[in-house]
Amino acid sequence: MSYSGERILLNSQRESQVARFRAWVLFAVPLAAILFQVYVPHFFPFLGFLELPLLVVVYFALMRRGPVGGLLIGALVGLAQDSLSKNLLGMYGIVDTMVGYFAASVGVRLDVDHSFLRLLMAFVFYFFHQSLYWVLSRALLSQQLEFELQRTLVMGLLNAVVGVALYHFLDKLREQA
Repeated sequence: MSYSGERILLNSQRESQVARFRAWVLFAVPLAAILFQVYVPHFFPFLGFLELPLLVVVYFALMRRGPVGGLLIGALVGLAQDSLSKNLLGMYGIVDTMVGYFAASVGVRLDVDHSFLRLLMAFVFYFFHQSLYWVLSRALLSQQLEFELQRTLVMGLLNAVVGVALYHFLDKLREQA
């Protein structure tokens, strides 16, 4: 059985190709997402729930469909996010690296061009991101953070809805084959 024959939910050869982006897109979109998360909640506190850097990592990892690429995207975005936030350097780096790796691994197996799957992936990876951050904070930093399951689920759903809209916009920035 060929490698592409093992993929689930792929309808055509076009869907199994790795998405290509211009270099400026791979630089500008994560930077804009990080700056949005750092500065916009100061002016509009109701937007503080958005995890745009996470959504961008998930999108690029799913679309690039390579675990190593997803790992690198997650690591770079996570460390940049750490350097601009009040958190200790490395926490978002570790968590976003793991999210990027697993998202890219899922992208290898699933057709991620469907809106429902994108919604599901954004929700699952938001929950995974928050859970892993909580575990690492307790294990590495000995911080006693509270994990509110109901709040995390609601925020995950809100981020997933925003993620689907963001992913449709980012699809327009893909290079056509």
